[in-house]
Amino acid sequence: MDAKLLGLVSREVSEGRMGVLCTVVEEVGSSPRSRGASMWVRPDGSIAGTVGGGLLEHQVIQRALEMLKTGEGCATFKKNLNAPDGMVCGGEVTVYLEVLGNEERLVIFGAGHVGKAIGDLAHFLGFSVVVWDEREEFANPERFPYGEVHPVSLGEFMSRFSGGSRTYVVICTRGHALDGEVVRLTDGLEAAYIGLIGSRSKLGVLKANLLKEGVSEAHFDRIFKPIGLPIKAETPEEIALSVMAEIVAVKRGADVGALRAPW
Repeated sequence: MDAKLLGLVSREVSEGRMGVLCTVVEEVGSSPRSRGASMWVRPDGSIAGTVGGGLLEHQVIQRALEMLKTGEGCATFKKNLNAPDGMVCGGEVTVYLEVLGNEERLVIFGAGHVGKAIGDLAHFLGFSVVVWDEREEFANPERFPYGEVHPVSLGEFMSRFSGGSRTYVVICTRGHALDGEVVRLTDGLEAAYIGLIGSRSKLGVLKANLLKEGVSEAHFDRIFKPIGLPIKAETPEEIALSVMAEIVAVKRGADVGALRAPW
């Protein structure tokens, strides 16, 4: 794989995006691309790189899209490059396909006691955890050894942050003003879930202020608030259980509205 394609794949996976890396691992006789040639296939069918073009590449892309649909993790595709199929190379090529970026990513804004408890449980549940908090005494590898921490300004973090269909966002910063700033900056962000901590009364005030600042009502309304399922949680650990139960429900396609009804 060339360095440019490697960098692209690494960047998209780190952003929580998903795709299939297809690599020529064996060639017999004449083939359009040599061993090591790679192609990145995205869920929308767009590609980067090539494994040889033509019918071979088309069939590899179709196989990759099938894997993304069924949840298959890896596969081997073998193709005889003979004339009846429109391929005149006459050799045989084997392509290894591997799904990358298939971990759900939880991005936590706020590394306080609640953020820490949510991160711990999310990691246990198999999520890739990303934590932002400008306070380095809270956002550090010692508190989040399993995750990616960003003790930088909110603006700096958001300048390089992008969402995705497998990105889940939790907003639980140290104050409602900062929560509101995160809500404002995530307007238009692609995400499977955005949850916001806070009481109904405070969230009502926050909504009114954000709408005055130009935040779209559709964005605010899509946010799960108050965050978490109604289990009367009190401790950080109980709140984490409530939040992650809601996120898993969204992930699994459960009727979250029915689960949240008591709120």
